[in-house]
Amino acid sequence: MSMKQTTNHMKHVTLFAITWPIFIEVFLQAMMKFSDIFMLSFISDEAVAAIGVVNQVMMFTFVLFNFTAMGSGVVVAQFVGARKKKDVSLTIANAIVINLLFGVCISVLVVLFRQQFLTLFNLAPELFEYADIYMLIVGSALFTHALVLTISAVLQAMGFTKDVMYVVLAMNALNIFGNYLFIFGALGVPQLGVMGVAIATVICQALALVTFFILLYRRVEVRIRWSDWLEVKVEYVKKIMAIGVPAAGEHLSFNMSQIVITIFITLLGATALATKVYTQNLLMFMVVFSMSISKGMQIYIGQLVGAGLKEEAYRQMFRGLRVALTIAITVGLVIAISGERLFGFFTDDAEIIALGSILLIIGVLLEPGRTSNLVIISALRASGDARFPVLIGIASMWGVSVLLSYILGIHLGYGLIGIWIAMLLDEWLRSVLMFFRWRSRKWMSKGLVEKKDRSSA
Repeated sequence: MSMKQTTNHMKHVTLFAITWPIFIEVFLQAMMKFSDIFMLSFISDEAVAAIGVVNQVMMFTFVLFNFTAMGSGVVVAQFVGARKKKDVSLTIANAIVINLLFGVCISVLVVLFRQQFLTLFNLAPELFEYADIYMLIVGSALFTHALVLTISAVLQAMGFTKDVMYVVLAMNALNIFGNYLFIFGALGVPQLGVMGVAIATVICQALALVTFFILLYRRVEVRIRWSDWLEVKVEYVKKIMAIGVPAAGEHLSFNMSQIVITIFITLLGATALATKVYTQNLLMFMVVFSMSISKGMQIYIGQLVGAGLKEEAYRQMFRGLRVALTIAITVGLVIAISGERLFGFFTDDAEIIALGSILLIIGVLLEPGRTSNLVIISALRASGDARFPVLIGIASMWGVSVLLSYILGIHLGYGLIGIWIAMLLDEWLRSVLMFFRWRSRKWMSKGLVEKKDRSSA
């Protein structure tokens, strides 16, 4: 394919066309978490707090899985842009095998050592009991989540964002229905509470995995052979790891820092912990737009860079960032103004409602920084520039977010408000540094697909 043909091809692939199904998918993912917390609130605030702690640990494992998913997504996007169809299929096969093996190992470790993990959070006995059973059930099936992450990432990188959207839509509906059955004992199903929520989650993941495999085989242009599953090719693994390992380092650092901050919050009591869980679920609706654009940006920038259209990639990042900031701030203001009413859906506790409403107001100031981070870092990663965000991220997350969370929240006694301010400062510092990194154009020399590879496969 000539450069002129490639340019014309990329003009037909717009950021909006890639992003709108991703927005629906991310929104549905947020709704799934929201519905879990909402339905758990019918059991007790303690159940919400306990599962919030488990989900913090689970997010740590998702980061470990995501390094292969994210790396393969970027590599596939660049190969798609370069029209290297065989390389796309081989990258996918290698990514799935790696994450399957890794997922099984993590599942075993989480099940065997779940109580040791939970002990770190100093949970009250009733919270520990809820968390233990949930972690046992969901942890045993973590490998399915590893594969779901990988296949959905490569499908989106190939441009099939609608496929992922439809699967997540079905998952969301099944998850809500499963929660309803198990929490309320409807239609003769045993009323299992927290255990039922865990079972519903595992069933939905398994069904999604089967569906994704069927879609994958229908969408790849060069069929993946049985021998491709059995042979790990070093050249593809290196490309995946070049993006995935630094990206995982950044996400791993973030989730470890969040675990430490959650431990700080447990020192403030169960009310503070429940408030944190409710607030973060509401804040997800601020983040959902910027997460969508950042995922779409990663695919779009990756394809542009793979096609050699780096100046176009440079301009498109700023366009996407403007849209993400406008929407995130607007939605944030609406949520903050409606804070007390929204918290009233979850709880009658006046202390949780009052404190959570203040955190949502701080969130309006925090989210532009977080949005900028999500969008610009995704663009940098898609171009092949994955190391810089990691180095800055680790320094800021621990030197600003964690350190100031302890000083402001615990030592000086400002509690959750102090912790939220610390996170705000961290996000803004990183966003400013990422902005200047993109403007420097240093990422233009980091592509994974060489110019000589841009012939048709």
